[in-house]
Amino acid sequence: MKKIAVLTSGGDSPGMNACLRAVVRTAVYHKIEVMGIMHGYNGMIKDEFIKMDAKSVASIINRGGTILKTARSTEFMTTEGRDKALTNLKKHGIEGVVIIGGDGSFKGALEFSTMCDIPFVGCPGTIDNDLQGTDFTIGYDTAINTVVEAVDKIRDTAESHDRLFFVEVMGRDAGLIALRAGIGVGAESILIPETKTDIDDLVVRLKNKRKSKTSKIIIVAEGDEAGGAFKIAQEVKKQLPEYDTRVTILGHIQRGGNPSAMDRVNSSRMGFAAVEALMQGKKNCMVGIINKKIEYTPFENAVKHNPELDPDLMRMVNILSM
Repeated sequence: MKKIAVLTSGGDSPGMNACLRAVVRTAVYHKIEVMGIMHGYNGMIKDEFIKMDAKSVASIINRGGTILKTARSTEFMTTEGRDKALTNLKKHGIEGVVIIGGDGSFKGALEFSTMCDIPFVGCPGTIDNDLQGTDFTIGYDTAINTVVEAVDKIRDTAESHDRLFFVEVMGRDAGLIALRAGIGVGAESILIPETKTDIDDLVVRLKNKRKSKTSKIIIVAEGDEAGGAFKIAQEVKKQLPEYDTRVTILGHIQRGGNPSAMDRVNSSRMGFAAVEALMQGKKNCMVGIINKKIEYTPFENAVKHNPELDPDLMRMVNILSM
């Protein structure tokens, strides 16, 4: 293999730059030319290819976001868009592609493989940690630490005013950020898409909390079936009007910031393994880390299954929040 391309796609996540750095430097070490593709699949369609070398990825391991930029491409989901992308890959002599992204990015690569024989290997870049085939995705550890830091500060003001705070975190389809961060901040309750939210039960549990516990934090994943933090807070307020209730939406703060040490190390391992996977002839698979070892999962398995939540963790939350 003489020449590969690398791109970041979908939502950004802390650690993408660390992964990109590992891809480029591993390729350079093996005397493989590397082209970076700006703006994800859109850049592949619009021929936004740039030459990369070891120097071009200097001093980025500590940076959040992605220096290659990212975008979601509706045009790539059309036959015409993929034809343009394939033309540009062939024009630049690309023999393999490393894609750093999430569920939608891998679905796009899987669809592309039906018309293209250029191998794709993926690195799981998503803060949601909702891909099968890896214990932790790129950005997840940083995101939950960001939530914990923010909620610790919210707890200070909640205690000062004896308030009940509903804090909404990212997780449209998966509640893993809410679950881990909620445990980390000692939340009174954690509401996630994977479990049914019973407002009446939540009210009962709030009533039964220790009277001396003046502040209360409820973590809500944005995809919770009850309608999100604002709606849940309104319903609880109807039954507990005596509570001074507030809502905080953390939003995109969870995507930003310098990646944690864990994300930097995991991202580097995945980027390194992705290049070597292409050299070994692997294709249409995602690099993951399971039980501290590099593993490869076919795209169709990585994108179709969300990891099941550990029921013991939810039971633990209820016990420890008394």
